[in-house]
Amino acid sequence: MKPSVLIIDDEQAICASLSFALEDDYQIETTTNPEEGLQIVNDQLIDIILLDLRIGSHNGIDVLQKIKQQSPSTAVIMMTAYASIESSIDAIKKGAYYYIEKPINMEELHLLLMRAVEYKKMSNEIETLHEELEQRKGYDHFLGKSKSMQHVFSMIERIKDIDSSVLILGESGTGKELVARNIHNSGKRKNGPIQIVNCGAIPEALLESELFGYEKGAFTGATQRKEGKWVAANGGTLFFDEISEMPLPLQVKLLRVLQERELTPLGSNKKIPLDVRIVSAANKNLEQMVKDGTFRQDLYFRLNVIPISMPPLRDRKEDLPILIDYFIQKYCEEMNRGKKFFSKSAQKLLLDYSYPGNVRELGNIIEYSVALSIEEEITDIDLPVSVQKQESTFSRSEHEDDEEQMKLPIGITMKEIEREAIIATLHYCGNHRQKTAQTLQISERSLRDKIKLYEIEHKK
Repeated sequence: MKPSVLIIDDEQAICASLSFALEDDYQIETTTNPEEGLQIVNDQLIDIILLDLRIGSHNGIDVLQKIKQQSPSTAVIMMTAYASIESSIDAIKKGAYYYIEKPINMEELHLLLMRAVEYKKMSNEIETLHEELEQRKGYDHFLGKSKSMQHVFSMIERIKDIDSSVLILGESGTGKELVARNIHNSGKRKNGPIQIVNCGAIPEALLESELFGYEKGAFTGATQRKEGKWVAANGGTLFFDEISEMPLPLQVKLLRVLQERELTPLGSNKKIPLDVRIVSAANKNLEQMVKDGTFRQDLYFRLNVIPISMPPLRDRKEDLPILIDYFIQKYCEEMNRGKKFFSKSAQKLLLDYSYPGNVRELGNIIEYSVALSIEEEITDIDLPVSVQKQESTFSRSEHEDDEEQMKLPIGITMKEIEREAIIATLHYCGNHRQKTAQTLQISERSLRDKIKLYEIEHKK
């Protein structure tokens, strides 16, 4: 797709001549009215603007500032016949990418536009990188020598360069996001962006706008345009984590985009073509959800072209030694604790533990142990109580002994059991909702809904 250029100049002849000179390489829009120009910026995705410093009675610097408020990422090149050091510096201080004098040297302008396109591309990549760095906290190397993990690695290698949809299945904490990232980072789309959408963590009311984006004024509170995850992932990969949590009405819209390969942002009439590979993950049985009517069958078939199953950590215990070595080295470096190692008895406890939270829980256990251990050798008492006892125990109150398990009287209903389990796990996780949801192996949205349903008092 050609980069888009908007020319705002009060002389129609200049607009026409620049349009003629640039239309082979760029998608051109022109206007002699700055208010109309601002409306175009509001309605469309514009990469570069050529803006006259004086547009009739309008000051181009004022127009520049309004443009940057509406679309901060758009590169603006100022044009003027009244060049001066002061006006150049002022324009750049106010957000202009560069400055060019009239009469315009077309060779210089072509070079400047090429640089502006590269600058915008680099800015987008830096912004995406910042997002990815935030998203990657807690996700590191993908390790495993077991047969089941070698099969996963083999699948990644075979499918990395094709565009078929991938569905990653497995329990919470098994590393489904790492599979998605490895597919992206090792394949032909590695130079494109990867966008992550956690369908269970984003409130249902916000999920649609997060995915599809919106125009300014599309709804109350939409004070400026937002680029959705679909468009942000163009040329790369879009990963839907916890796809089973996507509401049915939104599943219909997702299916339409997958079929048509284009979307229309909220509040817009303009269709945007998409070139995006879809990778999804679920820790629930989607086939059963289809039978229950809570997940669309046609969407399931669209997503489940290439399935990959992630084994739970308890089924690949031979991978534990290298994972333990990796995590202890990682957290010792992060906490500046020097070298540490586990005693033989502590190692045995780690190897015997069942890890209901999988690799994520293993990482948390070792982080806990490194943080609390005083000596170089990490012993049994430095491990979490649940590992020492080889069972998960839920305290019912702050004053009860840690050894007391949650007692379930005969005749208690399933709803009452669920409520008690949530209360106990919230307490066990220090009222940390994300950890509680991970421990219970449900989404954050589901946990939030159940807290409200059961009227559970929750200290945030």
